[in-house]
Amino acid sequence: GLVIDGKTLDLIFQGGLEQKLVALARLCRSVLCCRCTPLQKSVVVRLLRRQLRVMTLAIGDGANDVSMIQAADVGIGISGQEGMQAVMASDFAISRFKHLKKLLLVHGHWCYSRLAKMVIYFFYKNVSYVNLLFWYQFFCGFSGSTMIDYWQMIFFNLFFTSVPPILFGVLDKDVSAETLLGLPELYKNGQ
Repeated sequence: GLVIDGKTLDLIFQGGLEQKLVALARLCRSVLCCRCTPLQKSVVVRLLRRQLRVMTLAIGDGANDVSMIQAADVGIGISGQEGMQAVMASDFAISRFKHLKKLLLVHGHWCYSRLAKMVIYFFYKNVSYVNLLFWYQFFCGFSGSTMIDYWQMIFFNLFFTSVPPILFGVLDKDVSAETLLGLPELYKNGQ
């Protein structure tokens, strides 16, 4: 990891050493900025995001972190003593920093797994529906007549696009939370 403070960032940005910072950050898994101005934090996030073409995650707990959270791909706000500005600007909100591990490893894995299954489900639903109508056209001589009543088509789509996603969202957990927390490398399978 790379830990860098505000004074060092001033020297880097004023001296035109951004490419050296990017080369150093390329060798690190994470970059931590401490004692920085809000502008410096957002500039670092934008620089690393643009130059390295990586997904960025910013975590903050106060108003001084809002620009950094908004500059990142995923922003996490921690509600706390410094107010709710970071939470209001973030994509996800947690009450304490210790909940970050569960948010990323457990809920992130479950969300990715559910979304992947739902995409496949919607393709299957639409292919089966279109195939039904396509093969019916052979029997009616391609006259354009509909096989299914209009209201049945509406309820088919309403039922098959609302009930399964709700059931998947509530019930589908491919791996237990304890297993995901115990084996963090399972998070990479979704990527």
